[in-house]
Amino acid sequence: MSTITDRIDGITQIPPSRMKAALPAPRSVKIEISPRCNYRCGFCALRSREVQPKWDMDFGLFKRVTREMREAGVEEVGVFYLGESFMNPRLLVDCIAWLKHELGMPYVFLTSNASMAFPEAVEECMKAGLDSLKWSVNAAEEEQFEKIMGVAGRLFRNALENIRCAWHVRRDKGYKTGLYASSISYDGEQQIKMEALLSQSVRPYVDHHYWLPLYSMGAFATQRESELGYRPTAGNQGRIGALREPLPCWSAFTEGHITAEGKLSACCFDATANWTMGDLNKVPFMDAWNSPAFVSLRAAHLKKDVRGTVCENCIAYG
Repeated sequence: MSTITDRIDGITQIPPSRMKAALPAPRSVKIEISPRCNYRCGFCALRSREVQPKWDMDFGLFKRVTREMREAGVEEVGVFYLGESFMNPRLLVDCIAWLKHELGMPYVFLTSNASMAFPEAVEECMKAGLDSLKWSVNAAEEEQFEKIMGVAGRLFRNALENIRCAWHVRRDKGYKTGLYASSISYDGEQQIKMEALLSQSVRPYVDHHYWLPLYSMGAFATQRESELGYRPTAGNQGRIGALREPLPCWSAFTEGHITAEGKLSACCFDATANWTMGDLNKVPFMDAWNSPAFVSLRAAHLKKDVRGTVCENCIAYG
């Protein structure tokens, strides 16, 4: 697969061979290096946490579960999940280096809001072997940024400067990391403003940019979305141009999601441990991946009837 959208589409499309309740290891797993974030985005599942976590992932746990994953056949690891991994750049770099140099993981990727991705930290990630770094750019101007992200406008300027610097670091030092960006697709005047920003400050500094729908984050915060004027798309149906049906949900079949505290979740937006399928502090990765709870949930998805399951209240099925 040569492009980031090819990789994304390969994960969000469930092949016939994976239309089963009990499965071999997923090709891809996302791991929450840090559950913390310096943004307070109105659309993000992190806002559903009553108390924000203070502890990042234990490196010893990370090494054990990733070794189990690699031995089981996992080929791609995202060193992020819901939080902002540049909140702990030292741990982030150590995790990338472990994956690439100790485990020989074929593909390691990261998504960031860019505001804390300072050139020095980005260079260390590239040097450690990071294959893909994608920026989330979801505001067209400082005023909108402050409203949606809930933080000072200076972080908007910081993010754009860091995106530019990352491009120059890669060019000047000859690193191979792919640089990408994605944005939420809005309507009308806002979309015109986004296009102007992207053309001037983002697209010149990435290899590829693509659009995403506004996800509902697993039935989270519909009141907050309404307050901000959002019209969310059900669940996580992938990127615009390759949207998927909500049932069965690809998140439970093709990609693993691990929280900083070591819980394997069935949902790509699980900020509150509602979709926990196994505790990796207690069981090996594959035992959690095919736990009775996970097998039962997948069976319900395959029947396209999730009534009585943890997925019942997701906006995707409402």
